[in-house]
Order: sequence, then structure tokens, then C-alpha cells
Amino acid sequence: MSDLTVYTTSWCPFSRRLVTDLDRAGIEFDDIDVDEDGEAAALVQSLNNGNRTVPTVVFADGTSLTNPPIALVKARLAG
Repeated sequence: MSDLTVYTTSWCPFSRRLVTDLDRAGIEFDDIDVDEDGEAAALVQSLNNGNRTVPTVVFADGTSLTNPPIALVKARLAG
């Protein structure tokens, strides 16, 4: 399990872009499709005021970002 989890859907262009950007940056992460995982969908909704908004990124410390640009993810990972 990685220090970074990205909750996505296969059809969301914002999810696909973030996943592609993370791959290009060489950042390891777990990609969980909320359409295929009901518990993940519920977690995403709990983090986003009842909305199933993706991509939602959860860091090892439990904090999260919703639909962040890669630069913000990198900054958070850098500390």
C-alpha cells in the first residue's frame, strides 16, 4: 500500500489527467475506482460533503484534497 491513494472513476477526465501526471512524475500511488468499490465511494462522499467528487487524493496522514493539480500534490508530499 502506498502513502498516497487516489480515488477515481474510469470515465472522469480529471481523474485520468491526475493519474497520468502522477505516473509521469514517478509518484507511487494506489488508484481506487469508486464505481467498483462501494466503501471507497462512501469514503469519498464523507470527505466531500456528501458528494462523490473525483479525483479525491488521500495522503498517509489522513488529509485529503479534491481535484487537485499535480503541483499541489507534489507540494504536499514534499512537506
